[in-house]
Amino acid sequence: MVDAHKKYEFKKQLEELREKHGRGTELISLYIPYDKQISDVTSQLRDEYGQASNIKSRLTRGNVQSAIDSLLSRLKYIQRAPENGFVIFTGAIDIGANKTDMQTTIIEPPEPLISYKYHCDSEFYLQTLEEMLEDKRIYGLLVLDRREANIGLLHGKRIEASASLTSNVPGKQRKGGQSAHRFQQLRLIAINEFYTRIGDKANSVFLAVDHHDLEGIIIGGPSPTKEEFEHGEYLHHELQQKILGLVDTSYTDESGLYELLENAQDILEGLDIIKEKQYMQNFMKELVKDKGSATYGEEQVRKNLEMGAVQTLLLSEDLKKVRITMVCDVCKHEEKKTYARKPGKLDIESPPCSKCKSATKITQAVDMVEELSVIADQMGTEVVFISADFEEGEQLLNAFGGIAAILRYHTGI
Repeated sequence: MVDAHKKYEFKKQLEELREKHGRGTELISLYIPYDKQISDVTSQLRDEYGQASNIKSRLTRGNVQSAIDSLLSRLKYIQRAPENGFVIFTGAIDIGANKTDMQTTIIEPPEPLISYKYHCDSEFYLQTLEEMLEDKRIYGLLVLDRREANIGLLHGKRIEASASLTSNVPGKQRKGGQSAHRFQQLRLIAINEFYTRIGDKANSVFLAVDHHDLEGIIIGGPSPTKEEFEHGEYLHHELQQKILGLVDTSYTDESGLYELLENAQDILEGLDIIKEKQYMQNFMKELVKDKGSATYGEEQVRKNLEMGAVQTLLLSEDLKKVRITMVCDVCKHEEKKTYARKPGKLDIESPPCSKCKSATKITQAVDMVEELSVIADQMGTEVVFISADFEEGEQLLNAFGGIAAILRYHTGI
């Protein structure tokens, strides 16, 4: 799997490409795997150029042929695709005001391309690359007691609740007129029937997952319920072998699936979501201390980072900000400001100079994650990207502005 920083860059590239549109079916996506001969690609492109002459719209025809010309000119200098292959996106992008701009983006994917693809449409074809961002590992989650059960799947860093069941198991108090033995027998039958129903539903959920993608199953709930379920082998024999462990949970409703993940950290040690949860838990522990070694927010984190006080920089994967440098036309005062980053063209009005109120000019625009990562690298600071797909990660983005830090020492900033 690609490392976190490269994954962030890859994700950003796809976001920018997703925002680009053509006026007609004139944007070309060309996927070239390692084993595809470049000569075969250029041969097909020449055929496509000829077929494009049949396009009725003169404007679309011209744009498609220009895009193919651009592809052919670039492929002249490439003898063979790199190990993972590469993708070229090119075409006339609609930039508004009745104008288009011929643009080309080349991406070397983080995983090998499997097949060759030529695709022409009003938007770029990104599905193959977007699938590379997904963590394909899946874990089965099951929480149960004798009253209810909930079944879910952990997809990468996201929990998906799949099924919920309730039981008809009578309470421990028997009704009048029944012998204790008879009542206990009926209760055991009801428990067995409920476990069987849970097993059947869990089988249908877990067996629907590709066998190679299902890494394992974790069962949670109070004792002795989960132990009874496992020992009774109510799951399909293939799934029974995939049980990784039993975990105590207080809840067996849908919230129990999240508690199960929280309490199964020893079993799932090494998963990205577990590592990210641990970083966020360490951050929160320090934050609530009187003189804790934690801070958050751009201004405070930036100051601590620049003085070398940050041990670990926590950045939300969904942080979209750009750092702008502006210089005054008159007094030459330089100022930096942060703005929300929008995919595509930078469209920010440069504010007047804070000193002399004269007009300013934007001299530099840098993605803030890139900028902070460079400073962190210079200071020997670890950079960790946190997904917003789980509760603590969502909290980092929405409550702490997507930027936080675990400090080497308390600074008071």
